[in-house]
Amino acid sequence: MSERIPVLRIGDILLVSVQSDLEDQTVLNLQEDLADQIVARSATGVVIDISALEIVDSFVGRMLATMAAISRMLDARTVVVGMRPAVAITLVELGLSLGGVSTALDLEKGLAKLRRPSGSAPR
Repeated sequence: MSERIPVLRIGDILLVSVQSDLEDQTVLNLQEDLADQIVARSATGVVIDISALEIVDSFVGRMLATMAAISRMLDARTVVVGMRPAVAITLVELGLSLGGVSTALDLEKGLAKLRRPSGSAPR
């Protein structure tokens, strides 16, 4: 049986904290759980915390982009937080732009980004 990653609620924002390497089935479960929670809780935003990941590959990059696309289809914005410099470099080197995915350095900044009306400039 594969591990399930918890989806936590902070007001109208959902938080997913990825703490370990992801297997295919774990990612599929997470995508389904996240989609279900966005609808069930009328979430307007999703924060995906990857600060515990030291290495990302194309699979993880595609998983982040897919989760953001699913969220967007369900009218929720996505911010990825906690990306390490080496992870950012690897994603660029792999040619993964993560289109449609906002980023922030930490959880606090990610939550602030989601609480601003979309399209407004940061303060």
